[in-house]
Amino acid sequence: MTTALRRSFLLRSETARVAAAVLCAIALGAAALPWMDRHFQIRAGLQGIDTLNLSVAGLRGALDRFEPLPPLIAERPVLAELLSDPTNPALLARVNAELKQTAESLRASDVYLMDADGLTLAASSYLKELSFVGQNFTYRPYFTDALRGVPARYFALGTTSGERGYFFAAPVWDGAQVIGVLALKFTVDAFEDAWRAGPSELIVTDANGVVFMSSRTDWHFRTLGPLSPAALDEIRATRQYPPARLHPLDVTLTPITDRLDRVTIDGGSGGGTEAFVSASTILPDVGWRVRILSPAGPVRAQALGVLLFLGMIALLVGLAAALVLSRRARILDRLEAQRATQDLLEQRVRERTADLNVANASLRTEVEERRSAEHRLRQTQKELVQAGKLAALGQMSAAISHEINQPLAAVKSYADNAAMLLDRDRQSEARENMTRISDMADRIATISGHLRNFARRPQEGIAPVDMVAVVDDALDLMRARLASGGVRVGFDRPSKPVMAMGGQLRLQQVVVNLLSNALDATEHLAAPRIRVVLSPPEDGEVRLAVQDSGPGLSEAALAQVFDPFFTTKSPGKGLGLGLSISFNIVEDFGGHLRARNIDAGGAEFSVELPAAPPPQAVAAQ
Repeated sequence: MTTALRRSFLLRSETARVAAAVLCAIALGAAALPWMDRHFQIRAGLQGIDTLNLSVAGLRGALDRFEPLPPLIAERPVLAELLSDPTNPALLARVNAELKQTAESLRASDVYLMDADGLTLAASSYLKELSFVGQNFTYRPYFTDALRGVPARYFALGTTSGERGYFFAAPVWDGAQVIGVLALKFTVDAFEDAWRAGPSELIVTDANGVVFMSSRTDWHFRTLGPLSPAALDEIRATRQYPPARLHPLDVTLTPITDRLDRVTIDGGSGGGTEAFVSASTILPDVGWRVRILSPAGPVRAQALGVLLFLGMIALLVGLAAALVLSRRARILDRLEAQRATQDLLEQRVRERTADLNVANASLRTEVEERRSAEHRLRQTQKELVQAGKLAALGQMSAAISHEINQPLAAVKSYADNAAMLLDRDRQSEARENMTRISDMADRIATISGHLRNFARRPQEGIAPVDMVAVVDDALDLMRARLASGGVRVGFDRPSKPVMAMGGQLRLQQVVVNLLSNALDATEHLAAPRIRVVLSPPEDGEVRLAVQDSGPGLSEAALAQVFDPFFTTKSPGKGLGLGLSISFNIVEDFGGHLRARNIDAGGAEFSVELPAAPPPQAVAAQ
């Protein structure tokens, strides 16, 4: 076979393989369409469950708000008085006015009072054209249940007002005897108006499958299936719904998962077939099932869009493969001419490989040197942190000495007085002096304990740390310097721990450095102020800010305030390492240290640290 014929055969063979691959990709995409359709249906259904839960919470909130009210209203003495004397015009006017005011304050549709025969004596709607006064509601189950002495509830279409509502009823007692019933009704139109604002449809059905509430008015009183004769008889007897409108919807439910269904409704809007992804939940004490219907059309469009996208990719891959094959054919034509130079090229490749091996060896040596340098740098950073602590202790030494000498002088004075009091047999006063001496010793022990903890080398890793305790310890360490400088410190101490991720001692060093800088910034002010702000966790972060009333920072200083050896202090008052060390400590904990000028004057340094996870999350891990 000649070279030209071999190239032609190879080209035809490769082209056939590319075409077969493209056809296979198209077939796989078509086969994957049901899976993708189901995937997007589940995703739409889960989004619908969130909306469903919010809607159910709204219904439940309204029911829970109104349910306890009728028994409370029924206890009003004036209601029993009117039931005992129903022809008294003064009592009747008073009760009507009270019920009207009650309905308006509770935002209820109607509040009305019925006697033992079901006749409505007074109602909040007594001034309206369609008033409940004079109507008899003995056919309503809520009346008969309440007349037996138990609170009752019911939902139905109002026979007087023509408005759907939920009814709560309670007995009105005269001693041990029920003499009447107090009922309260609230309408459901407001819930449906809110549902119509969303893209999905919501329906509420009773135990018989009758649609009592819906975002679609044409579904009101439709049924999800045929009603039994007994159910129809009960509806007619209680006048719960208009029987003429109880026509079944042509509904088909196909399970998708244990929580989701695909619902199709024939003869829907426009007379066509509508498809939805549905989820539902039950309110057992009410007897309702709330169902959300998310349109399935957009879901199928998403699945088809993904399939089209994959098809376009397959087409592009096929075109790319055809281009590659075309280039391959041209390359085969050039191969014959390149054979003569192949040996020389291989020799050059071997030489280049040897050069690369030498370069790689040099690069490995350089990497090892870099790692060693990083290790030495971390060791140096630890030494600088310790040196910074000792420097801070040196700056605080005079004030701390004064802080310790004061209780020591008090101890000596109390001891001398105690000896004199004992000589005079004044033991109770001497005992008080000994108690004060013990308090002074505790104070000195607290100061020395803070100094010991602050000065030692930290060995802790990253763990949950109470930032309130960190600020308290830092303020205790700086208390003497702050007092000697006449600085007024404001710290709105949170009432409970604020937990962040870090190390107790190193974070204490950061806060001490920030307080020291703020103290230096306000050194020459007549009324220096420092404010410490510790915010609770927000968006996974804890923020601690130290603000001063000093002159603030210039633009140049803000740009390099965290650089090593940069300082705005006078010579001999700092090496310019405190903020650089603090910056690196906070970065090691996964946080940020920032500086800015505040509008009220002065500078603010803020520490942002990752918030510690809740204890239950840590236990689960």
